[in-house]
Amino acid sequence: MIKASAGGGGKGMRIAWDDEETRDGFRFSSQEAASSFGDDRLLIEKFIDNPRHIEIQVLGDKHGNALWLNERECSVQRRNQKVVEEAPSIFLDPETRQAMGEQAVALAKAVKYSSAGTVEFLVDSQKNFYFLEMNTRLQVEHPVTECITGLDLVQEMILVAKGYPLRHKQEDIPISGWAVECRVYAEDPYKSFGLPSIGRLSQYQEPIHLPGVRVDSGIQPGSDISIYYDPMISKLVTYGSDRAEALKRMEDALDNYVIRGKTAHLIRNKTPMEGITETKFGGGADVDVTDMTYDSFLTGHTLTLSERNQLLAIASSVFVASQLRAQRFQEHSRVPVIRPDVAKWELSVKLHDEDHTVVASNNGPAFTVEVDGSKLNVTSTWNLASPLLSVNVDGTQRTVQYKVHILTKLAAELNKFMLEKVPKDTSSTLCSPMPGVVVAVSVKPGDMVAEGQEICVIEAMKMQNSMTAGKMGKVKLVHCKAGDTVGEGDLLVELE
Repeated sequence: MIKASAGGGGKGMRIAWDDEETRDGFRFSSQEAASSFGDDRLLIEKFIDNPRHIEIQVLGDKHGNALWLNERECSVQRRNQKVVEEAPSIFLDPETRQAMGEQAVALAKAVKYSSAGTVEFLVDSQKNFYFLEMNTRLQVEHPVTECITGLDLVQEMILVAKGYPLRHKQEDIPISGWAVECRVYAEDPYKSFGLPSIGRLSQYQEPIHLPGVRVDSGIQPGSDISIYYDPMISKLVTYGSDRAEALKRMEDALDNYVIRGKTAHLIRNKTPMEGITETKFGGGADVDVTDMTYDSFLTGHTLTLSERNQLLAIASSVFVASQLRAQRFQEHSRVPVIRPDVAKWELSVKLHDEDHTVVASNNGPAFTVEVDGSKLNVTSTWNLASPLLSVNVDGTQRTVQYKVHILTKLAAELNKFMLEKVPKDTSSTLCSPMPGVVVAVSVKPGDMVAEGQEICVIEAMKMQNSMTAGKMGKVKLVHCKAGDTVGEGDLLVELE
């Protein structure tokens, strides 16, 4: 493992399996380290395969006392940065937990540490644990520890700083319930699973109205996500009496987030959350989520037939409700696309590139929608100004934010005659997938390049990103040089 000596957060960290990867890793890691920390010195250390990243929260005072406040597991990572934290860990047994806690406290006492801090470990499949580092500060994931212990770590730090001794004994520290933290990032999963997504947040709403939910963020609608800072938008924490309840609340909270902008994605995948012991998913210094085949993340939830019909019924009801509302405006220039004297509306709804014909009718706020021979009853308050809509479908409550395309029967028939836009062939061009700064250009006009060969390196979020050729060919033109600032979509290199 090659890593920056002056910092963490995954910046300046590379795994090298052979000589070529060692050379590339040294180059990228030293450049990232210099850019992020002003220090290009590196450490070379043994790589522990398939570890879990588990950290122990400690608290010490100025009187020689120290406690360990149980653990947080942060093995689910992306680009060596934490994505999911939970406390306690499902992997540790009481004996291993106590051994790790006692060693963490021994370290804190040895250096006469007085405040809250975190001792980080790598734990292998046999529960052997290895010291990684100590963070002598309060970490952003501290709320999950507060949830399961009932301690206010900030208050404890202030009391310690004032000179008071610790108010608790080790035997007083409980594990009560379960807590999970997910970090919400401004990244585009369709670009190598997580390259920065830069732009303005047009709409932002946190799920703080749900029980057992806490959100920490400084983002507001209209904020710009800069290429020079961490792309994390917020940290979402849920707490429950057990792991199942905490995860269910996390799932509900993620479904109730509203993040709209240039590119906004919330991806849920049950594999890491269900505690599968395959730590290739994360593992701190291990191979992380970026190195996995990520197609399964991007397909989304596969709708059952019942869910599909419910979604079609909801979408049709929202469409008709919006048109009926438009009819109530007086002296307006908008012309509703449905007539006010129609009892039933035949609509065409496009979902997953398939067209579905539905028939909707209403009685006040209630709608009846016929989908594939089935009738569904849809009711709601129809607050169409809200980005989230709570809807009841045949007794099942749904919270909806979904993109569908709806046309009237006539518009759908005419739409068949519209020409389709032919996708542009991009195999001979290399465009920047994100805003950033060109660090290096590896080719010149006339050079032959192989598929997958590095063309240039772009730095964004202080991370070095290697841009490679999509096919074999000869370089025709190079449109960038080292030091250039490029935007998303800017042409970098053309191939013949």
